[in-house]
Amino acid sequence: MASDLLQFVLAGLTVGSMYALAALGYALIYNASHLVNFAQGEFIMVGAVVAAVLVERGVPLPFALVGAVLLTLLVGALTERLAIRPAHGAPMVTLLIITMGVGLIIKGAVQLAFGKGTYSLPAFSGDAPIRLGNAALAPQSLWVMGCTGVVVLLLAWYFARTLGGKSILATSYNPLAAQLMGIDTSRVLMLSFALAGALGALGGVLTAPITFTSSEAGTVLGLKGFAAAALGGIGSGPGALAGGLLLGVIEALTAGYVSSKYKDVVAFVLLLLVLIFMPRGLFGRKTADRV
Repeated sequence: MASDLLQFVLAGLTVGSMYALAALGYALIYNASHLVNFAQGEFIMVGAVVAAVLVERGVPLPFALVGAVLLTLLVGALTERLAIRPAHGAPMVTLLIITMGVGLIIKGAVQLAFGKGTYSLPAFSGDAPIRLGNAALAPQSLWVMGCTGVVVLLLAWYFARTLGGKSILATSYNPLAAQLMGIDTSRVLMLSFALAGALGALGGVLTAPITFTSSEAGTVLGLKGFAAAALGGIGSGPGALAGGLLLGVIEALTAGYVSSKYKDVVAFVLLLLVLIFMPRGLFGRKTADRV
């Protein structure tokens, strides 16, 4: 039925927006270093869990959200400074393993600090559904999709109009030339990790009122964010947005018309197909690996 299709598409766009934010985090770091940061999922988890714990302990919701995003931004910057920078010049495989190890450390730290329980956040503007014909849309879904749209516009402005954004773009195209022009590429990489942390945390806090979160949630979310980034073209901002939304809609349609048991499988099957038949994704450009 048309109403069912609309309902599934709306649900897919909601979760797809969170995947898009995760994919944008992958794109930022990949553009600065051609490194895939497999700790990105833990950034999402940290933002959601910290915000939920702060609210649980009496911190007003707006302050809890801002605090969680800023803390995760700091975690991202420290990841680059303490784990990635000391390994500068190491083989790419070594750096990938380091990001996996960082993800495990972050997960363990969250479990030690807050336990392995499940957390949730209250909806930002109530739970009364918005009717769209025979379909219903939760107000929180509008927050997720709206904030994702705002973030995409802000990032476009940032890269087009600010020195920091142009430094990241210059480093992406030619790191040696960027260094010769006086750009501190190490600082650019730290900035990319910090922004990736903030984007991941934002995705986590926006979707936590819809889905529960825990210290175990980051791994799957990170892999789905990577699948979205690969689908759109790793390193491509428009590709990250398109890949995230497309993956979310495909997941929702699979859950609605086939079975929710296969929802998570779809992302990984799609990732394998993209890597085999379309390794540059929908919007990716040909690049050479560097360390």
